[in-house]
Parts: sequence; C-alpha cells; structure tokens
Amino acid sequence: MMKVLNRLFGRSEPVLSEATRRDAGAMATLHAVSFRRGWSDGEFERLLADRAMVAHRAMQGQALVGFIISRMAAGEAEILSVAVAASARGRGLAGAMLHLHLRRLAGLGTRAVFLEVDENNVPACRLYANAGFHEVARRAGYYRDAAGPDSTALVLRRDLA
Repeated sequence: MMKVLNRLFGRSEPVLSEATRRDAGAMATLHAVSFRRGWSDGEFERLLADRAMVAHRAMQGQALVGFIISRMAAGEAEILSVAVAASARGRGLAGAMLHLHLRRLAGLGTRAVFLEVDENNVPACRLYANAGFHEVARRAGYYRDAAGPDSTALVLRRDLA
C-alpha cells in the first residue's frame, strides 16, 4: 500500500550507495545547511579522494538527501559527519545510513568506531544510542556558539568486532 501511495504522490524511498568525489558539491551544500560551519566543495573533494575515507549517500531521485562519512586508521574509524535533509528527516534515513555504514566499516576490518556529538542534539544522541554507541569521554565547551552558551561534545564509541 505504501509503495502505491509513494508512486501516486511522487515520494520514492531514498536509495543508499557509496558516495564518490562527484557527490562533493551536493554534500557540501547539505552540510552547510545542517551545521554551524559547513565544509566546502574542495574539503569534500579532498576527503572523498582519500582512500582512508568511507562515505555513503542517500539519493531520492536526483537529489542528495543524506550522507555519512568516516575516516579509518589502524583498525578504528571516526564518523566525521552525518547529515539528512530537512525534507527527509524523521523517517529512519539516518539509522539506515548508519547501519549500512557500520556494516561496510566492519567489512573493511574496523574494530571500533568513534564520533563526537553535541550533547544537546537529542535526535543524534538517540540515533547513536539505538545503534549501540556508548559515551567514553566528554569535551566541555567543544561546540562554540556565538548566540548562546558553548556546549559539550560527547565522545561515543561502538565496538564492531
């Protein structure tokens, strides 16, 4: 029934796949509207060209609606960024991307994954907790906000092996 409704109203499910350097511009655009300091096209191009990087994207038609990107080193990985377009939020897309991404990292021999998240980012904290991440450290005042008080970064870890 959902497939019929999606077809009638033109809303298809996002397709998940590996991101490439061709996605750099779209990723930079989405990152810029998702975070206080967006990364440039050039920064994404350099990241995506690096063999130590693993990146996945979510496409809805021709539009990028989400991505996740990590750097691997010595059997560990750090998730650098996850973004989902406002129009695609609340439908489990971040969880689906994270699940795919963690499976790929595990397949590449990654034993542990780390990330930092703003303690005030409740949806992201819930996403990571549901995915099995746990807090291993805190960085007080890590996220600077000119409009309000600085916030703490939670350092999270999940073992894959």
